[in-house]
Amino acid sequence: MLRFENDTLLIWLLLIPALFLLFAAFIFYKKRRMNVFAQSSLMERLAPLYSQSKYTLKFTLLMVALALLIVSLANPQMGLKVEKVQRKGVDLMIALDISESMNAEDIQPSRLKRSKQAINRLLSKLHNDRIGIVVFAGSAYVQLPLTSDYGAAKMFIDVISTSDMQAQGTAIGMAIEMAMTAFDDDKDRKNNKAIIVISDGEDHEEHAIEATKAARNKGIIVHTIGMGLPEGTPIPQYNGNRRVGFKHDRRGNLVLTKLNEEMLKDIANAGGGYYVGANNTSASVETLFSKIEQMDKQTFDERNFSDYETRFQYVLAIVILLLLLEIFIFQKKNKFFNHDNFFGTKK
Repeated sequence: MLRFENDTLLIWLLLIPALFLLFAAFIFYKKRRMNVFAQSSLMERLAPLYSQSKYTLKFTLLMVALALLIVSLANPQMGLKVEKVQRKGVDLMIALDISESMNAEDIQPSRLKRSKQAINRLLSKLHNDRIGIVVFAGSAYVQLPLTSDYGAAKMFIDVISTSDMQAQGTAIGMAIEMAMTAFDDDKDRKNNKAIIVISDGEDHEEHAIEATKAARNKGIIVHTIGMGLPEGTPIPQYNGNRRVGFKHDRRGNLVLTKLNEEMLKDIANAGGGYYVGANNTSASVETLFSKIEQMDKQTFDERNFSDYETRFQYVLAIVILLLLLEIFIFQKKNKFFNHDNFFGTKK
């Protein structure tokens, strides 16, 4: 498979036909000037050593060399090198809370936006690890299966919104169970899988701890990141991107949302993981990343892929040969080339 590393340089190949047109125009002009001076039969007698075919051949060789030089500068590459690659890392599933309470702005710019920042910071530190995303509120679903394509993961993270989930609530247990199903079912792979729950901890179900213990029994570590402050803050309500007020209950009372640190700490303890608060996102990510680095690294897969090898040197060698050939082709006739031209036809 052929490709060019700097394919934009190939546009300079359009210069070659333009130069040929200029050359043809020059030859036509030169012949007209010579015809004014003398007839062609007389010119052959006046300039017996002049060879138009060699003149044209030398120019053609120069143009071919120029074209190949442009191709060489574009750096042609061939995908002929096959290598076996073993990738070692861990599997991470992010369980992200997208309930309405994550719109709260007790931490700026909001709990959900701070969560996205934490995930993106984590992605910038990962190498060879696979990451997936589960979003949850009153229910849960897999937003992104396990992948090592961090660019795709960032695109999925950017579009996540609290409006993506109709059923409200904070079903952490369901999210952990959903994350467990996203891992490969391989009994030989232990302690290289982790779930990171990012939530304000306002769990409205009872079995979050049970789900965490089930995950730990399968060798899956569960970490938690707490989003929000324990003092309590109102939940903004939006119409599109415009804030229209704050959430009230059926009796008209203002609803406050509070960070439930105790719940998130209990989940982390049951899952053999670590709890961090989100007041300092950078520090939280550094702490979690250090824990992830301590996990066992296992081989995910072994795959063959073609790596492109540079081939410009071969094209450049042809350019040099053409230039040498052009130098040794004399424009004038001589005793060696006087009877035949380059193609073997009589003059």
